[in-house]
Amino acid sequence: MILSFGGCPLRSTLISLSLLFSIFAASQQTPAGGPSDAKAQKTFAEALQDLRVHHYLEALDRFKKANKQDGGGCTECLKRIATLGMQLEDYKAAESASRELLAQAKNPQDIAEAHYQLGALFLQEGRAKRKNELFSQSDQEFKAVLSTNPKHRRALYGDGLALAHLKQDEGAKAMFRQVADLSAEGTVDRSRSLRFAARPELARERMAPAFAFTAENGSRVSMDELQGKVVLMDFWATWCGPCREALPHIKRIAQKFSGEPLVIVSVSLDQEEQKWKSFVAQNEMTWIQYRDGGFEGPLARLFGVNAIPHTFTIDADGVLQDEKVGDASIEGKLKKLVAQAHQLQETRGALQ
Repeated sequence: MILSFGGCPLRSTLISLSLLFSIFAASQQTPAGGPSDAKAQKTFAEALQDLRVHHYLEALDRFKKANKQDGGGCTECLKRIATLGMQLEDYKAAESASRELLAQAKNPQDIAEAHYQLGALFLQEGRAKRKNELFSQSDQEFKAVLSTNPKHRRALYGDGLALAHLKQDEGAKAMFRQVADLSAEGTVDRSRSLRFAARPELARERMAPAFAFTAENGSRVSMDELQGKVVLMDFWATWCGPCREALPHIKRIAQKFSGEPLVIVSVSLDQEEQKWKSFVAQNEMTWIQYRDGGFEGPLARLFGVNAIPHTFTIDADGVLQDEKVGDASIEGKLKKLVAQAHQLQETRGALQ
């Protein structure tokens, strides 16, 4: 097993909130501004380096230190503390930083983003702790954003999730319909929002993140277009010994479930395209193949992959059912999910 997370496993709560948290990718870029104190600047630079090598706990501590060295007014430090706190489920640190950002915000845009950050935080914490009080707080924060910008797409989506968890389904549907109306035709945001508008109960589930990519064979693949089928997401790389050892198991699954409503998607973290293509061809990996390019690839980040081999099992409704690191047996689970997919197909066929 190849580890790359500095010893702290990423929790799965973030997976179903993927539309909300694109901020994290931006948080790893060097900012235009930052701390003004010389010592704080050095600590801040060390924290950015920690991010680049996936030492997230160390990065969080250094951002806290840099903010303290800068007198507590380092906006960039606070943004990263808030984001990393959410990723590491350090909710106390994330809330403290988010509230400080709100207190420091001067213009309407910064105020709205601070409210949005708090809304996203309470939503994630609510899902982790299953507390309606947190969903209510999330709803209030997102409403604060929408009061100044009614077309804030991420706030609309987040409020839809918060309202769905509060079982205020009509309000949730309205939010998701607005997101769909504001999203371009054919995008994953639009398709996911339309699904939730039609079935808000799905928004209460641990949904697999919405994604879309072009596979190695040129076909377009998206999560929401695979609804009705069981999906096995397999993250691997040619340079990963345990991944190569697990390959016969994946091939056996592909053969055993051929013709069934099951789709296997192998996501390679290889950086060398030709080496990856040659390996796929030589080993007759005939199912869907995609090269993500590393742990910082879009799909790896979206699924929070920090170790390989790493598999995710997704049912016919798009609900994340299982997650395993290593070559653990998953055939029994897949058999049950495929049977459920058949039942779902029969039910939908009878309704048409």
